Amino acid sequence: MLKVLIVDDEPFILQGIKVLIDWNKEGYEEPYTAGNGVEALEILKDTPVDLIISDVKMPEMNGIELLKAIRSAIKIDAYFVILSGYAEFSYAQEALRYDCTDYILKPVDKDELIGILRNVAHMKASTNLENEEQKKREKAYFDRNMIALLNGKFDYANLTFLEENICLDGQMCYVGISLDVQAITDEFTDEEKKTYLRKLYEAAQEYLKEDSILCVMDVSGSEKIYDIGFIYCDRLGQKLKMTDKEYLSNFFEYLAKNTNLPITMLVGKYVNEIRNLCKSYGTSSMLRSLQGFREKKQIYYYEEEYKISDTGVVLCKKKIDELISAIELNEHNLIRQKVDEFYNDMQNSGIMGETMNLNINYLLFQLIHLASEQDNDVNQEEILRLISESTFEEGIRRGSRSHLCRMTCEYGDYLAQLRKNVSRGVLGSVEEEIRKNYATNLTLKGLSEKYYVNSAYLGQLFRKKYGCSFKDYLNKQRIDEAAKLLLRTDMKIYEIAEAVGYKDVDYFVNKFIIAKGCTPAKYRKQ
Repeated sequence: MLKVLIVDDEPFILQGIKVLIDWNKEGYEEPYTAGNGVEALEILKDTPVDLIISDVKMPEMNGIELLKAIRSAIKIDAYFVILSGYAEFSYAQEALRYDCTDYILKPVDKDELIGILRNVAHMKASTNLENEEQKKREKAYFDRNMIALLNGKFDYANLTFLEENICLDGQMCYVGISLDVQAITDEFTDEEKKTYLRKLYEAAQEYLKEDSILCVMDVSGSEKIYDIGFIYCDRLGQKLKMTDKEYLSNFFEYLAKNTNLPITMLVGKYVNEIRNLCKSYGTSSMLRSLQGFREKKQIYYYEEEYKISDTGVVLCKKKIDELISAIELNEHNLIRQKVDEFYNDMQNSGIMGETMNLNINYLLFQLIHLASEQDNDVNQEEILRLISESTFEEGIRRGSRSHLCRMTCEYGDYLAQLRKNVSRGVLGSVEEEIRKNYATNLTLKGLSEKYYVNSAYLGQLFRKKYGCSFKDYLNKQRIDEAAKLLLRTDMKIYEIAEAVGYKDVDYFVNKFIIAKGCTPAKYRKQ
């Protein structure tokens, strides 16, 4: 409902205008009233309004002086309508020079006033819509710069823009907040999961309020991860007189309670400068990859998961090296045997807790090193994550040797294909598949199975050739097709979204803004 203030020094006119109109029917609250400009300014200090209807000639402060005051001194952005008699028409002309919306001649005609009220309501709705679209464009541009920073692909312009638009004091870190897809049953489609992600994002913005700009949606770009990113800094906790852990714990509890969704929070390493947030993001991504070898938690802290005591550390290096050799040979039976021997060796040595984590970390980083030796451009975190995720899909119990068996066998397949360099022909076939079937539920895993390529390797090929993930490549194809439909057809926005493969219209609009710099409606209009 819109708010209106009527200003006139004659009480019977104030009362007459109040009863003349059915304000609620026209979308307005019951009007506020003031007897002159000074009284009006007192009301406006504490009560923002959308429309002011003011007489011209009043004691203490007349209507023109009131209009000048709200436009120049106190900067109130409200529509302003002058009440004027025929002899005062010159006042109305002067008012128009100070951004006066309209004027009404006395005595007030009901139909004329209703017409003005409806025109103001229409202009307000149009302004609100344009402001919302502008906010979306600005947020999409901010997100683009932030994601470039987090991925370490930023330049001076990205960094300068972010430093000018956000205030990050003291230490800071990247916090990944993702849907626990293992806890969400398979009966939910990808589009439904995106709807859940949107719900999570909106709840995070509600919690953060004026700091909501620090929350970015769908940071990872992975088709299997539904996440939002959050930049935490000391200022946020200090403002509420909380420690970092208290703040993040409260944030987590708020999100879980208000969305009723299973979520996980991954807190990356603390850094001192905004340019180093990519390092914090990298450690958060590593935590995601290592979840399968950790006790199930709601919040994982990088500093804790990688903290190893100085005493009593035992590394089962011999068994790990034997397992790595089996992975290099890609002999699955031998891999399973060596995994069993590795676990048995840890159990016989009494290894558990942090020391077990050390052994697992050592193994995983040795595996990454193997891939790096084959290809210097390999995205280490992404490959480890993709392979770890593929084993989760089999429903393996978290932290078990069975999980490690699955992952290491998968990694052996990946290394074998990396050595063979089977990219010739495969990418062409996959590209053709995307061109023909972009509107269907294409996934990296589905395409890898169809063309007999390891999904992690196929994802790496996309990253290497196009500089983006498979998901981003597919989104680009869909958005480009949507742009053609916007220009060549009169289909509605939601129809176009569905035609190119998006069930969630809000998600489609957000992706379109990121890609084209404006909303679909504005793109068509231009």
